[in-house]
Order: sequence, then C-alpha cells, then structure tokens
Amino acid sequence: MALLRSILFVLIFYPGSVVMVLAALASIPFGQEAIIASSRRWAIWHRWCARWILGIRTRVIGDLPTRGVLYALKHEAMFETIETLVIFHRPVVVMKKELADMFGWGYAARRMGVIPVDRDAGAAAMRHMIAAARIAKASNRPIVLFPEGTRVPHGERPELRAGFAGLYKVLGLPVVPIALDSGKIWPKGLVKRPGIVTLKVGETIPPGLPREEAEARVHRAINALND
Repeated sequence: MALLRSILFVLIFYPGSVVMVLAALASIPFGQEAIIASSRRWAIWHRWCARWILGIRTRVIGDLPTRGVLYALKHEAMFETIETLVIFHRPVVVMKKELADMFGWGYAARRMGVIPVDRDAGAAAMRHMIAAARIAKASNRPIVLFPEGTRVPHGERPELRAGFAGLYKVLGLPVVPIALDSGKIWPKGLVKRPGIVTLKVGETIPPGLPREEAEARVHRAINALND
C-alpha cells in the first residue's frame, strides 16, 4: 500500500507542481508579494498531497515567532524544504545553489528572495550569503537555515556547517532551533510511509554568545527528536 500511495503521489503532485510553478512565474510582474503567495500555494498543494495521498501530517510543538529571527532546522528529507513555506510567515530560505538554479522554479525562487549558497565557492559564497541575509533582516522576514548543510538520515548528528556561525555573528538575531523526525517516514527513494512529521521548537538562543556555545546549543536542540 505504501508503494502504491507513493506512486500515486508522484503522478499527482509533480504534474500539479508544473502548473503551480507556471503560476509563480506568471506572478513575477506583480511583485515579490505575489510570488511569495504563489509559492505558498505550491507548498499548500504539497501538504495536501502528502496528507491525503501519502497519509503524512505535520505537527508543530511550540510557538513560532514570525519576525526577526533565524530559524535553524534539522534536515532529514525533501519534505521540510517545501513545508517551510507553509509553516513560517514569508520566510527567506537559505538553500543550495543547485535548487535555486532549477529551470523555471529557480528563477521564481530567487525573485521570492531565497538565499542561494554555492558550497564549493568558499569565502565568496559566505560573503554572498551574508549580504543577502542582511537584506532579509532589513525586511523583517524570518530567515530559515538548515545548519547541517544537507539531508542526513534520521538519528545522525553531523557537525554544523560554518555558514550558521557566520550568519549568527553578523546578523545578531535570536536563533530558534527546530528538531524534526521526517526521515523516519520520508526516506530517500520512492516509498514514503504514512505517519506524523513532528517539528519541535527549541528554546530561543539569544544573539551574542560565543560561537562554540551557540553551535553546541543549536546542535543539541535540533537533534532533540533523534532516536
């Protein structure tokens, strides 16, 4: 049954996504707010397909500030990269440059304000990320970062990438760490399993802490749902 549901999800979600991406591209002449709204509709479409085709729901434990924060999320599946557009209010998402370069969607994403990061570009990538994040901070939109840099299987605890420390120091924003367990039911590959993806909001970390302390607190908090 999980295999059949997963195949049906692919057959319904992705063709529908093509329509949603075209709608996002068509909204570009109407300004950034129109693109943000179109992107959120795509994320709602993804949530609907996950809920009613795959049997996957989202549960958030804790309160989510809407402005002036840096969210640091655990990253276990593609699921949360789209779900962030529904959970957070007008977020600016830090994502891999490859995703921001995708035909069609990548152009709309850049106009929406995402922050693309080329992990192979070293210091130049860091400077670009920080400059874009400062623009996001000025707009008072929340910034969403996956500090591990890439997806990891559920239960693994890699060290944080340097990008987190750079943003934390330069922006001076409080950090809201979020643990999640999406990898248990949304692993790599075709087959997804029904269940609940839990996001647990950790204690807000104030700005200005030493790098080692801030990283340790974030690392501990985003792994709170590990088995």
